[in-house]
Amino acid sequence: MLLNRSVRFLPRARIRSIATTPARHQTSPPPPLPECSPATCTCAGTPPDLDIDRKTSLLHTTAPYAEQVLICTGKDDWTSRIEDEDSPSGDFVRGLKGEIGRGGEGFDPFNNVLTTLSSFPASPTPNTTIALLFPSFKRIEGIPNTKDAYAAFATAYLKARTLHPAHMGLTPEQKAALTRDEALAARIPAPEPITKPTVLICGHGGRDQRCGVLGPMLQSRFRDAFKQKEVDVDVGLISHIGGHKYAGNVIIYLPPGEEKALAGWGIWYGRVGPANVEEIVQNTVVDRRVALEFLRGGITHEGKDIAKIMEPPEEAKLTLKPKAR
Repeated sequence: MLLNRSVRFLPRARIRSIATTPARHQTSPPPPLPECSPATCTCAGTPPDLDIDRKTSLLHTTAPYAEQVLICTGKDDWTSRIEDEDSPSGDFVRGLKGEIGRGGEGFDPFNNVLTTLSSFPASPTPNTTIALLFPSFKRIEGIPNTKDAYAAFATAYLKARTLHPAHMGLTPEQKAALTRDEALAARIPAPEPITKPTVLICGHGGRDQRCGVLGPMLQSRFRDAFKQKEVDVDVGLISHIGGHKYAGNVIIYLPPGEEKALAGWGIWYGRVGPANVEEIVQNTVVDRRVALEFLRGGITHEGKDIAKIMEPPEEAKLTLKPKAR
């Protein structure tokens, strides 16, 4: 059986998955995932009135990125533009964008850093922030909400280690402003490793009602599924990550350091409904396989693009033969 490049919304009994060894040279997909048992899959389905794009291919619908910064807010929804938040987390977003966002001294168009708010508990210490970094899998608590701390955080953890060739004509000072300096990490609290899987679900109702409706449903379903399987996973809602028309946007970060497939990967899924959660938990988190029908893209621990890794091999792609004359 050859893999079809087109990603379609299929019944759960027909969902295909692919192992990652070897990813590009697989000649046939593994067996389909099993259907949810009627005894355990009693969850509600996706509300039928949500305007979700079920026709467009999902693969390659995420922009490449170098790091995702997750700011812990303790809230489950936010203003449409997260930089407009009137809160310490909003201060942190504005401060970080002032350092590496468009117009900032450290802005680098070739080093895409995603800044995202999350529902994970906020820092208990006033005027400080907890930030999670993926795919670095680092947790930094108690970052002061000050300009010096924003600069140290961005320079130590977010700027590029090696500049893009397009920057070679810059002055030494300009290059230094764009380059990572890990020595500055000493100016803020030390990081701790993130050692268990993290599931992030777009639930940004203040930005788009589709995710505002579906996000909390998925969060509840994922928590129930992990509890049933006795798997320790952090599950949280997050702000806009792009692709609201594919509502049911889920990112699964699997920690590195394990001798398992997908270790260190951040896998982006779209069009996930409550009825798909149980099989995704089993397939991706437990069995460590990627469900191609939901795959938008993602990033490995080394910064590689998962969409490129998982796309069908050349021999499986549709080719047009010239007509006989």
